Amino acid sequence: MGAEFYQFFLNTKILFQPGISGDFTNELSQLKIGSWLLVTDPFFAQNGVADKIRAGIEAGGYKVTGVFSEVPPNSELKVVQSCIELAKQGGAEAIVALGGGSAIDTAKAANIVLSLGGDLVEDYSGTQTIPRALNPLIAIPTTAGTGSEVTSSAVIFDEGTQRKLSFNDAYLRPSLALLDPELTLSLPPKATAMTGMDALTHSIESYTSVQTNPMSDALAMKAIKMIHLNLLKAVERGSDLEARSEMLIAANLAGIAFDQAMVGIVHAMSHATGGIAHVPHGMANSIYLPYGMEYNLAVRTERYAGIAKRLGVDTTKLDTMGAARAAIQAVRELRASLKRLCGLPDRLRDAGVQEGQLEEIARTAVEDGASFFNPREVVYEEVLGKIREAY
Repeated sequence: MGAEFYQFFLNTKILFQPGISGDFTNELSQLKIGSWLLVTDPFFAQNGVADKIRAGIEAGGYKVTGVFSEVPPNSELKVVQSCIELAKQGGAEAIVALGGGSAIDTAKAANIVLSLGGDLVEDYSGTQTIPRALNPLIAIPTTAGTGSEVTSSAVIFDEGTQRKLSFNDAYLRPSLALLDPELTLSLPPKATAMTGMDALTHSIESYTSVQTNPMSDALAMKAIKMIHLNLLKAVERGSDLEARSEMLIAANLAGIAFDQAMVGIVHAMSHATGGIAHVPHGMANSIYLPYGMEYNLAVRTERYAGIAKRLGVDTTKLDTMGAARAAIQAVRELRASLKRLCGLPDRLRDAGVQEGQLEEIARTAVEDGASFFNPREVVYEEVLGKIREAY
């Protein structure tokens, strides 16, 4: 039986073109904002990319009040607060975010307070807490993975509680997403692999979640095929603009898919592992993906069988269960190839997780919001078993 009800809404304008980040003044004129804060990370502040973005904005007659470049790999509350203070000091009306998911999430969180005032955690953490539209936010992703440029969520690390805080609201989606594959050419092989596996996880989990719908299905399945065809190429030949372009588009499609359908057990375990053991999100997703698929195999057999074809599996001689298992094996083989090419870990112990942390990770995963969208009940003992297997 098909879906009885679903809704699909995307209020982000998406533009794709190699080099587009250097000149988007026509889009700026439509947003009618005179002064902008540029938020990025140290790498893009130092390699000149942030300067080029700033110059392009200023060439159109707009003011850049400052560049906030203190974004770490996993953004923190104190970082967001510093960003807010710099925006207010310079009189910025809105924000341009340049970077990966951490930079974009920092900008999203800062934009809440810049637009509405108040306390970020006390007033806005959680789901559907934002009362009205925020100031414009432009997102320019430099990785092909998180999909943050089109999602309604931001994740910020709380140093006090050692947990990741989630902010989820339709108003958090950026006003404009600029997809410029030239910005991903400098991404190192391991980062390319991690972010690509993050996008693959978004695709697979959105396709198998309890909230899946025909629109998210179509986007997820297209993304899976594009990632299968292009991720290894992008890791092996970082200068391959076509592979980079396909991966950037695939990550964007996957971001829209999971923003609509949500994710599941893999993300629940990854969120917990990131907060407790500080493993990068894409790396954790890559490690956990086949184990999460195994956890849900009995209730998503047909869906995994459908995924198999997009992962390059010849399913003509396989029954449904055989094809589903082959899909999981294809993910394992992809991880093995990435480990061989760039050293991406496929075990938790190799990512710095300590055995004594496994039980806490499992307890935290069960309580994570992503677990509520998993197609099978998330049970502590069984989750801990999968985490131990991944260790």
